[in-house]
Amino acid sequence: MLKIDIHTHILPKNWPNLKERYGYGGFVQLDHCDGCSRMLIDGEHFRDVSHNCFDPKIRIEECDKYDVDVQVLSTVPVMFSYWAKSKDTADLSMILNDHIADLVTKFPKRFIGLGTLPMQDAELSIKELERLKNIKGITGVQIGSHINGWNLDDPRIFPILEAAENLDLSIFVHPWQMLGSDRMNLYWLPWLVGMPAETALSICSLIFGGVFERLPKLRIAFAHGGGAFPSIIGRLEHGYNVRPDIVATHNKHNPRDYLGKFYLDSLVHEPAVLQYMIDLFGAECIALGSDYPFPLGEKHPGKMIKDMKLKKDITNWLYADTALKWLNLNRKDYEK
Repeated sequence: MLKIDIHTHILPKNWPNLKERYGYGGFVQLDHCDGCSRMLIDGEHFRDVSHNCFDPKIRIEECDKYDVDVQVLSTVPVMFSYWAKSKDTADLSMILNDHIADLVTKFPKRFIGLGTLPMQDAELSIKELERLKNIKGITGVQIGSHINGWNLDDPRIFPILEAAENLDLSIFVHPWQMLGSDRMNLYWLPWLVGMPAETALSICSLIFGGVFERLPKLRIAFAHGGGAFPSIIGRLEHGYNVRPDIVATHNKHNPRDYLGKFYLDSLVHEPAVLQYMIDLFGAECIALGSDYPFPLGEKHPGKMIKDMKLKKDITNWLYADTALKWLNLNRKDYEK
């Protein structure tokens, strides 16, 4: 079976010293030393990464080992840099996007690209979307679950989403700078608890803010199985019914009506939860995602799906067909 992993992250091996380039700090640099690669922010350690985070040869070898035919590449969310000056984030976005464009050009059957944008500036983001549209193999963009505290229904973000719909580019929403992090400084809780909440908030903002209603052709997917969203749909519907004066102020449609109108990846680490999602959304809305190459991801992409022994047509949707539908691509272009 064709297997497409929609949730993988990549970095260039090297990029310019951004503090020198822009004249102020706060940016990530990659330091290679003694067989180890470290992400640093102003010289302070942020995270260690393995060579599979930037070496395409190693990535392809590991894909072959785990029977992954195609990876959808996106940057590491800490690179979003929405906090920086817009022109500088735009410049950094081009650096990252050109790197991914080079990889999808060199390995067109192994990699599909998602760009990144200076989301704090609609004009610059739309300009970069228009540029990405002309790069073969780039099919959309990855964005954060909020933009410097603006939820995704914020009027300052809407023109970017509208442009993506008009340009027929897909969107992948990834959580970052999780809400409540000041109360979650232990136990890896921002990643374990904050990320699911953050993703649910982004989906709810688009539903209750009427964005899905205004952009019915927007092809948008959410990381980590939509976070907490699938488990709270009943609560959302009940709140909509009993307090429409608070909940239904910008959209008069039941939140349940939007199930099946956006996509989720499969990264939930629990077969019973994935089965629930299949029953709730339909397999045609769920695509394989592993969060490669990071430890909170699925080391063997698709193994949980395989072990669930689902019907062949459902497995096909999860492994590849949903990804192709979301990205508006043809299966024959990626089959061997």
